[in-house]
Amino acid sequence: MASSNSVHASVADVRNVRVLAARHARPYRYRLSNTTCWFHMVLYEASPEASLPCELRWFCDVNFTRPPKSVLIVNKHRTKVIVDAIETLLSYLREKYPDVRIFHEDRPDMPGGVEKWHPGTDAEKIDLVITLGGDGTILHASSLFKVGAVPPVLSFSMGTLGFLLPFHIDDYAKAIDSAFEGRATVLHRMRLSCKFQNADGEHVNAHCEDWQVMNEVALHRGSSPHLITIDIFVDGQHLTEAVSDGLIVSTPTGSTAYSLSAGGPIVHPSLSALVLTPICPRSLSFRPLVFPSSSSLTLKVSERSRASAGLSMDGQVSHVLGPGEAVTVHASLHPIPCINRSSIAEPLDMLEGEGAGPGKEDDWVRDINNLLQYNATFRSKALLRHSRA
Repeated sequence: MASSNSVHASVADVRNVRVLAARHARPYRYRLSNTTCWFHMVLYEASPEASLPCELRWFCDVNFTRPPKSVLIVNKHRTKVIVDAIETLLSYLREKYPDVRIFHEDRPDMPGGVEKWHPGTDAEKIDLVITLGGDGTILHASSLFKVGAVPPVLSFSMGTLGFLLPFHIDDYAKAIDSAFEGRATVLHRMRLSCKFQNADGEHVNAHCEDWQVMNEVALHRGSSPHLITIDIFVDGQHLTEAVSDGLIVSTPTGSTAYSLSAGGPIVHPSLSALVLTPICPRSLSFRPLVFPSSSSLTLKVSERSRASAGLSMDGQVSHVLGPGEAVTVHASLHPIPCINRSSIAEPLDMLEGEGAGPGKEDDWVRDINNLLQYNATFRSKALLRHSRA
């Protein structure tokens, strides 16, 4: 079933799909939740034809064939709370998993007793990423892995839990043990890959790796008082000319961020799709669109635009595009595997109408109710009690 360079596993399910894996499998294996087939999944140096079917790729249990031998800690600015949390984690890892190498970004505030880590050159050294902070910390961790795949990410919140923050720091021992002992599940959150073109249609910095984006790419008018005019192309075909404050291309994960505030749809993160959301469009008929992940979207600043367009990726301002310049966005081959706090419902169970069932809760369903107050009444319980008095 496996050669030294690849793994090729067949999966018999209702879709009769074939699961492909590629070269240089990582030192852990995945089991698709709707199969009994264990196989090494493609992570590094995967070719485009070796990606998993979108119906299956997101529902996986992560089981290391051996305990992780290296951990990368990524944290936000070192406040006292962060410093205390790092010291607690380091103490626990060294005591319970003494053979694990612990890495940290090479920066002035890195803690003592850890090894320096550099993005790109040292990417393959890491078996597990632990983040401490908020959503921005996870977005930063994602940006560190521009080449190849991201190792499983275990995220801890220092306060309120969120869509990307499944564990509170107080639960560090249970969460770490679950990951090391192969009792964790991961959700592969889609990322976007971006390239830029100049007014002549030539790729800018073609020798560099594509930008990897976890939430969204936003093209906006910035400080200009004028609307911007953007030509939108889908797989090279002209879709429309948009006159608006801007446009957002988001992942399903990013659909509950900036895109949602601009009126975009909420998309389950297990789906593989691109969401195009206008920001204050001049036309009332310009509604958000959802594209398959196989689509490539090009946003080109029109020669008739009255202003240049600022471009930000995951909230970080990166470029200013002038007339004739463009950005092309498509699904990245390398999603970010986020460790969940509970199991994900099995796809076959969902198809058979059995629902999630005990022990198979979907974190996302709970989160849109608890975090977004989805479909909550406009009248608070306090007002209702007052009106009935």
